[in-house]
Amino acid sequence: MTIRPIHARPVLFALLLALVAACAPTDDLKKPPVPLGRFLLGLNLVVTDSMQEGPVSRTATPEEWQTALEAAVKDRFGRYDGDTYYDMAINVVGYALAPPGLPVVLSPKSVLVVEVRIWHDATKTQLNAEPKRLIVFEGTSGETIIGSGLTRTKAEQIKVLSYNTAKQIEEWLVKHPEWFPATGDPVPEPRKPDDAAATTTTAPATDAITATPLDSAPAKTTPKVIPKTTPAKK
Repeated sequence: MTIRPIHARPVLFALLLALVAACAPTDDLKKPPVPLGRFLLGLNLVVTDSMQEGPVSRTATPEEWQTALEAAVKDRFGRYDGDTYYDMAINVVGYALAPPGLPVVLSPKSVLVVEVRIWHDATKTQLNAEPKRLIVFEGTSGETIIGSGLTRTKAEQIKVLSYNTAKQIEEWLVKHPEWFPATGDPVPEPRKPDDAAATTTTAPATDAITATPLDSAPAKTTPKVIPKTTPAKK
């Protein structure tokens, strides 16, 4: 009896597909959300003005990141149905999307760096004194083992990173239950998110949520000197 050898490549490819299928990134969105008190998503802002691209990366437009991140935040936090609005702003600080064509041995990964701020909408109080910086990776799956630039399109990389970003934000917020009390009087006359575009006084100032560059330090400011004036003699 002749035993034919099993070709390694088809078997490896089949195992790879099975692993990828087991690592679908949206499985947990089908489950009930983790408790966040009386949280209800208000403003959903994504800022890309100071976004930096990594030295080895596919190029993504600000609009691509804004669309993907806003959708990921809405998909995750839109599941909450509390009665107290909270506004969220995400600054895209920098990113790198693994390009195709690099040697497999390098196994290039994609990464996204963001800064997050959250406000209590009714009082316009920023809850985190300093922006929360998150460094988000694609995670380990059958696709990223050999480098996602070879197995994922740019749009797929952006979608996975945006999903992982929203999930990390949720994990961070869960660690601060004091921001989302489950009891007490409801916020009077909460503003609806749909009215945000027409309301100019409720949105956080855009200059207050500008991203901090990855390799820059705060600039020193020199106090202004106001010259004294001598009253004119009568």
